[in-house]
Amino acid sequence: MKCPKCGNDDDKVLDSRASKEGAVIRRRRECLKCGYRYTTHEEIDRDELFVVKRDGRRELFQRDKLEKSVRIACQKRPIPESKVQDLIGSVVAALEGEEIPSDKIGYLVMERLHELDEVAYIRFASVYRRFTDVNQFLSAITEMVKK
Repeated sequence: MKCPKCGNDDDKVLDSRASKEGAVIRRRRECLKCGYRYTTHEEIDRDELFVVKRDGRRELFQRDKLEKSVRIACQKRPIPESKVQDLIGSVVAALEGEEIPSDKIGYLVMERLHELDEVAYIRFASVYRRFTDVNQFLSAITEMVKK
């Protein structure tokens, strides 16, 4: 592992812990050259999981894209980082098979965001459902309030 400060690849592991229900290993490391301490996360790399887009295209699943969209929805909300990471981890863990429709991923995220933060849920839903006017926002909010 290269040190993010000096680029040296000699380090020592100070602490290892399982996190996210055992799906990820968190390691605290210290660079042996400059002494800088940093954290790494190790997780299982899913084999060839493809996302089938609305237009029929197939794309290799990228956790980074999922994380980016969730973070945008949660931006400037009082949501702890651990909750965001748990949400992303639970969505990834729920993905089964070799091909997953993008609609299913969106649904899984919306389901979890609805429980976590209603504003983040509406933000994500507005993109996922492709809202085009205020009436669609109002109906989504009304539907959410009824639940």
